[in-house]
Amino acid sequence: MANDASTVFDLVILGGGSGGYAAALRGAQLGLNVALIEKDKVGGTCLHKGCIPTKALLHAGEIADQARESEQFGVKATFEGIDVPAVLKYKDDVISGLYKGLQGLIASRKVTYIEGEGRLSSPTSVDVNGQRVQGRHVLLATGSVPKSLPGLEIDGNRIISSDHALVLDRVPQSAIILGGGVIGVEFASAWKSFGSDVTIIEGMKHLVPVEDENSSKLLERAFRKRGIKFNLGTFFQKAEYTQNGVKVTLADGKEFEAEVLLVAVGRGPVSQGLGYEEQGVAMDRGYVLVDEYMRTNVPTISAVGDLVPTLQLAHVGFAEGILVAERLAGLKAVPIDYDGVPRVTYCHPEVASVGITEAKAKEIYGADKVVALKYNLAGNGRSKILKTAGEIKLVQVKDGAVVGVHMVGDRMGEQVGEAQLIYNWEALPAEVAQLIHAHPTQNEALGEAHLALAGKPLHAHD
Repeated sequence: MANDASTVFDLVILGGGSGGYAAALRGAQLGLNVALIEKDKVGGTCLHKGCIPTKALLHAGEIADQARESEQFGVKATFEGIDVPAVLKYKDDVISGLYKGLQGLIASRKVTYIEGEGRLSSPTSVDVNGQRVQGRHVLLATGSVPKSLPGLEIDGNRIISSDHALVLDRVPQSAIILGGGVIGVEFASAWKSFGSDVTIIEGMKHLVPVEDENSSKLLERAFRKRGIKFNLGTFFQKAEYTQNGVKVTLADGKEFEAEVLLVAVGRGPVSQGLGYEEQGVAMDRGYVLVDEYMRTNVPTISAVGDLVPTLQLAHVGFAEGILVAERLAGLKAVPIDYDGVPRVTYCHPEVASVGITEAKAKEIYGADKVVALKYNLAGNGRSKILKTAGEIKLVQVKDGAVVGVHMVGDRMGEQVGEAQLIYNWEALPAEVAQLIHAHPTQNEALGEAHLALAGKPLHAHD
């Protein structure tokens, strides 16, 4: 290995996804000399195989549903089907535009970008393309890949991952989706809009099981109305090929058949064979362990993003990368409150939340100290116009701050920005109730929910 000691970077980043490139951009902005190493394309999973492409598919599905249902708004339109190559081109054009913009940002900040497969070779260096890149500090940001289950091989043919689903050249006539978390319900929603017969298999007792139970139940009700089937509370046992598709057998013997099986059981860290353990980095089940400042047990090494056991969200990666860059530049770094991170599942209807669930609040504060209020979107003019149903649920510590906001309904992801301010600034219901929300907006529903919680409901029953 040739040792190129001509440059010692302030920061060498292994992985150019959300966490890695955010650290690179912020670090360079603060005067650090930064090297960013990426084996594929800068932007990582989120831009190329995750957030952006899935949301493009979901929007195309929304357009299809609007065309089918246009007459209820007095508009006569015909739906003639899904042009899959055109949908894929639309998705790829969105990605391409953002990718070019990101490449331009990296260049403009004078980040040294190295394309190649890197490997940690010492606590202060990464080997890539036959060269040793030295740094005063190394940031590990190698991300994640789709996971499977023991004995279940993802072959990219009939048993596929989300990576395969994003480039599928057809709309499957029928699909089984293994996993009812964010990835599973988003694909279920998009494929149903495209015309697939969809069944979700979820071993836990609810869809989106990490959300407040009320949100899960509202989503299940909406999915039933849409004709999306699901089987809850029984775990997967095996999958096998049939003459025309795949058969899935559950632990209770129940069987399901479809054209394809999408395995959506989560994502696992990319850490194997990259030299982490050899350099003494503490690991747990493939994840790199860090403290609240994203420091590993090795003083010159930090880690961020899906590689560490925090929320697997692009915006969490951004925040963690920025935190590391600011800490290394000598700024005061503030640890992330992960409960205060907004979470959105972009299915139809959307599920959005920030803070803790009612169950968690009762666990922390005691059942008698927790107040929960539900505001039905039926009382919201804009939601009526859009013909969306759902609720906003607030969780409050009695006589104190709102500690959880849980929303279900179309476009609720756009309301979570104010919700995260309410949670993170520890707002009292009466304080939010004083703010005037524009009418008619869906955002107004968040204000009305707080009016009700403050004891002065307007468009809601006492």
